[in-house]
Amino acid sequence: MNITTNYLGMRLKSPLVVSASPLSEEIDRIREMEDHGASAVVLYSLFEEQLVMDEHELHHHTTAGSESFAEALSYFPEPEEYKLGPEEYLEHITRAKAAVDIPIIASLNGFSPGGWEQYASLIEKAGADALELNIYNIPTEPDVSGLEVEDNYLKILHSVKQSTQIPVAVKLSPYFSNMANMAKKLDESGANGLVLFNRFYQPDIDLNLLEVKPNIILSKSYNNRLPMRWLAILFGKIKADLAATSGIHTGLDVIKLMMVGANVTMLNSVLLKKGVNMIGKIERQVRKWIEENEYESIKQMQGSMSQQNVVNPSAFERAQYMKAITSFQL
Repeated sequence: MNITTNYLGMRLKSPLVVSASPLSEEIDRIREMEDHGASAVVLYSLFEEQLVMDEHELHHHTTAGSESFAEALSYFPEPEEYKLGPEEYLEHITRAKAAVDIPIIASLNGFSPGGWEQYASLIEKAGADALELNIYNIPTEPDVSGLEVEDNYLKILHSVKQSTQIPVAVKLSPYFSNMANMAKKLDESGANGLVLFNRFYQPDIDLNLLEVKPNIILSKSYNNRLPMRWLAILFGKIKADLAATSGIHTGLDVIKLMMVGANVTMLNSVLLKKGVNMIGKIERQVRKWIEENEYESIKQMQGSMSQQNVVNPSAFERAQYMKAITSFQL
C-alpha cells in the first residue's frame, strides 16, 4: 500500500512528522526518529527574543520589575534555559541534515514584525528543507484591534517570504474572529502550508507559594477535535498544504485527520510520554486500518470526510452543536 504524502513541495514516505520539541535537540535522537519511521522532523524553535537580544538584555527584560512583581519571573525561563546562540542553531541544522535522509524543517518562533525574520535566509543557507513559522502571540492591549493583530501575522509572513526561497508553513492559533478568512489571507500572502493548531500554555497558581507558575499539560487524543473541524472546513478552499497537530496519539487519529484533509499529522506529546518508538507503532496501526478497509493509499482517503465531501456539510457548523446539546442524556 502507498502511504506517501506531499507536504511543502516534498514527497514524504508517510504522514508521520515529528513536531517541534526538545526531542530534536540531540542529533542521535533525530537519527532514532528516522529509524522508527518519521518522514520529517521539525526542529525545536529559535525564538525572536534570542535574535533581538543578547543574553544580558534577555535577562534584563525577563526580570524587569521583579522586585515589585516577583511572580512575573515564573512566566519566563532563565536565560541559560533558552537555546541561546543563533549560530548554534544553524550548526544544528547542518549537522541534522548530514545525519539523516529525511527532510529537516527549521522553526522560528516570534510574535512581532521586525528584523529577526531575515534570519530565515541563514536557515535556508544552513540546509533546512523548509521553515515552520510559529507565530505565538497573546494580545493583551485593549487598544489593539483584531485587524491589527491579523496584519502583524501577515507582515511577519511577508518578511520571511522575502528572506528565503524554501517553503514556509505558518503555525497559528484558532483564536481569530474568522479563522477561515485568516487562513485565506495567509494563503494569499504566500504561506505554503498551515499548521493547525498551536496550543497556548496557560499559567497556574501555586497556592502555597502564592506564585504564578508555568503549567504544561501534554495533549490527549480528544485535543485533535479542534484541528479536525478546521481542517475539514478549509480543505479544498485554500491552496496551502494543511498539517494537523495536537492530540495525535494513535493510528486512528492519523486516519481521521487525513480523512478531513490533512497532508501530514504531527506527533509530539505521544513521543514525549511513550518514546520515539511510538512512530513505528502508529505507522503499523495506519497500515493495518488501510488494509482492513481496502484502501490503496493515503491519498485516496485524503479529504474524503472534509466538509465539501460529506453528505451533511453542516455537521462541522452550528447545526452539529445544536444536535450535540439536545441529544445529551444524563
